Amino acid sequence: MTEPVAFQLNGRRVSVQGGNGQSLLDLLRNTLQLKATRMGCGQGQCGACRVMLDGHAVAACETPLWAIEGKSVTTVEGLGSRSAPHALQTAFIEEQAMQCGFCTSGILMSAAALLQRELQPTRAQIVQAIDGHLCRCGAHNRVVRAIEKAAARLAAA
Repeated sequence: MTEPVAFQLNGRRVSVQGGNGQSLLDLLRNTLQLKATRMGCGQGQCGACRVMLDGHAVAACETPLWAIEGKSVTTVEGLGSRSAPHALQTAFIEEQAMQCGFCTSGILMSAAALLQRELQPTRAQIVQAIDGHLCRCGAHNRVVRAIEKAAARLAAA
């Protein structure tokens, strides 16, 4: 049996039929065709599938659909657009803070959640916010610099 699940997705109200045991990740990628949220480990340990749920970064692979009822979900597709990118997206490009890009959407969502809570985070807060992301590209220093740059721009706005 499936029951409808109603929630906000990237600022728009949606209602979907959720399957028993279906995760938010499966809904986003396979039902709603939002492919930027990546499937990594499937166990909430790599950070590739992070999205924001009511402003908090969560692993979409471990989030059951019943947990999003009436809440707000933001994916990287809702963070900014080509014509109006989020400060994080611009800073990541400027700092070359991605290489293969597989983990980038999850890192962006964790960083966005941090910047919603803390407009001027310390370097330690930034490092803690992205600590749960496994990235083999070695761009960690550039990622931290990009988040610092985005925070400075948002604070100045």
